[in-house]
This record gives sequence, structure tokens and C-alpha cells, in this order.
Amino acid sequence: MTVSHDFKGRRVLVAGGSRGIGRSIALGFARAGASVSICARGAEALEAARAELAAAGPGRMHAASCDLADQAQIEAWVASAADALGGVDVLVNNASGFGAGDTEEGWAASFGVDVQAVVRASRAALPWLERATSASVINVSSISALKPSTRTPAYGAAKAAVIHYTTSQAALWARRGIRVNCVAPGSIDFPGGLWEQRRDSDPKLYEGTRRSIPFGRFGAPEEVAEVVMWLASDGARWVTAQTIAVDGGQTLGV
Repeated sequence: MTVSHDFKGRRVLVAGGSRGIGRSIALGFARAGASVSICARGAEALEAARAELAAAGPGRMHAASCDLADQAQIEAWVASAADALGGVDVLVNNASGFGAGDTEEGWAASFGVDVQAVVRASRAALPWLERATSASVINVSSISALKPSTRTPAYGAAKAAVIHYTTSQAALWARRGIRVNCVAPGSIDFPGGLWEQRRDSDPKLYEGTRRSIPFGRFGAPEEVAEVVMWLASDGARWVTAQTIAVDGGQTLGV
């Protein structure tokens, strides 16, 4: 991390926080003094991330297993996190079903998690966010939402819906004192992630994607986390309903 923030006393929930972008977001907030709760399905990765959080900062750390395609489990996680941390100031909706192809399964996975988890976690957290003095929601979309895709049509459409819903949330919740923004990451490479897998399984796609990024490299999860933290900070207190692409110029197409 290269950006310094002070989140002491803040309570932050990160959906999908055990690996990749979500893990980096959670660690960033923990190192900045926040109390943090994460959820994910994989028990081993979840416990490893919880231990990292506990070592990273002075705040209270909480983790719970949660299938983000299941409404009841989302509601249970948010309630347990709010109880463990003493409330909710920031909600980061970072979850994806990664539904790629134009199939029933792809569409169900994309909208069942990428869209519905945002809606459900936001609704569940709303009673606590309304009580916070500097409440903020950050939704994680993708640059796939910004252009057509023959490779991932379901994923791109779902992420476009997240961007649209972000603006609706912002309009609905502004008078409640809650800011809602969105980040749209480009191609982010991290251990165990999609692009690490593609490096071996589809090197042509991997190299073609890398060359399409003007800076000649993939992004890092920490670079997305820093933008998320800024959006949650008092430095962005007059920013709402915005989507920021964090892609190293990948969408420029140059």
C-alpha cells in the first residue's frame, strides 16, 4: 500500500474477502486501524485471511463462512459481523460467480452472485449504515461492464447491472447520509486468480491481454484496494454515485 488513511474506530465489512482483491481491501482497512469482517465460502482461505487481518491491525477482526448466492447466509453474516464489530460504517461488495459463457449456468452464476449479493448485503447492512456518522458502500464491478464481450457476456452484463444499481443506491440513500460508489477493476493478476490460471491454460490470451494494457502489465489487488479505501475515506466525502475504472488504461484500447 502506498496511500495512508486513518480508519481507527470504523467498522468495515468485505464480502468475498479471503483472497485476491477482497483480501487486499480487507488488509488495507485493517492496517489503517479499522475493525474488519470478511466472509467467503472456502474455510481454509477464510481462516488464513482472518489470521492475516488479526496480525495486520489493532482493530477487532471477524470472519464467517458464507455462500454469497444465499440470502439467509448473507443476512446471518452481516448480523454477526455488526454484532462482533459494534456496527457497520463501510460495506464493500466484492463477490463474483464468474459466470463466463452465454449459458444458463453462466447467467445464473453471474446474476445470482454478482448482482443479488450486492443487493442483499446492502439491504442487510442498511439499518447499521443509517446509524453511522460517515457511512459508505463500495461495489466492485469490472471493466467488462463497459464494453461488449463475446467471451464473457453474462459476467459483463451482470457487472453493468452493478454499476447501474450503484447509481440507484446512491440516489435512494443520499438523504440517509450514505454514499455509494463503485470501482471497475481491469485485469488483475494474483496467486490463485483467474489470470494466473490463464497464464498456463491459455498463454495466448494471457499475453494478448497483457499487451492490451498501455503500461504493459497486469494490475495488482493492492492498486484496487487503495481506490476503494479512498472512496470510503473522508477525502471522498463529497463523492457518490461514481464508478472509477482501475485498469491502467486498459479500456483506452491503444
